[in-house]
Amino acid sequence: MNQSLLIVDAFTNSLFSGNPAAVLVLSEWPEDKWMQNIAKENNLSETSFLVKEGSDYRIRWFTPLVEVDLCGHATLAAAYVLKNHYEERRNQFQFLSKSGPLPIVIKENLIYLNFPTYPIFHKSITIDPKEINSILGKEPDEIWEGKDTIFVYQSKSDLESLVPDFSKLTKIQTNRGYIAVWINDSGLENTDYEFRFFGPGLGIPEDPATGSAHCSLAPFVAERLKKKNFKSLQKSSRGAEFFIELQEERVSIGGSAVLYLQGKIRSPFDK
Repeated sequence: MNQSLLIVDAFTNSLFSGNPAAVLVLSEWPEDKWMQNIAKENNLSETSFLVKEGSDYRIRWFTPLVEVDLCGHATLAAAYVLKNHYEERRNQFQFLSKSGPLPIVIKENLIYLNFPTYPIFHKSITIDPKEINSILGKEPDEIWEGKDTIFVYQSKSDLESLVPDFSKLTKIQTNRGYIAVWINDSGLENTDYEFRFFGPGLGIPEDPATGSAHCSLAPFVAERLKKKNFKSLQKSSRGAEFFIELQEERVSIGGSAVLYLQGKIRSPFDK
């Protein structure tokens, strides 16, 4: 008996961009060790595993190193797979996760994730901006700490020029990952903010497309721009595009996805 495995490029409408995630829709849960080994073998930033529970789907995410509590692009990839390659006909359904229920809405060729926000930040008094110059290659204007550690830069060129030393970056305290962001407060361009996400402690040196970064960024940017709807770009080498709406204590994260690969692997239940 073989198990289907699909790889989807998420937060993009073209192949070889966005963030690839593997998706496995299972009939029951295998051992955690098997799922971690599959994620390690895939060597993608995340692999998502799904099991249907009533009318909902339980979802879990693994990096090559660890299981994580929340992942945006692998959730979008999972929704795309259910809608396009399984028998899910609804345009609204729900994932159940370690971070609580995650509603999905599909409309106008976009998949919208509904995630919790991480709205609590404080300006760092422990991280020296000059120290970050030797770690990322550019001193940030501001450093904020919350669920993620946020480095604010003055320009897009500053953001694009960063060359992280990941061995040094892991020594900087964070509760999850590191976000470098440029916020467009001029209103002269068609994006509201651009960012990069680094997660070396999660086994993801630089993530190509990080939906869950908006759990931190949406409330952070909303406070500065005094608005709740955003278009955002992730300035990784692959690039990614997001449509964001801040909704009280939740954030809607919209994006597209395309199938890259569909194959078979040995089932975890083979004897």
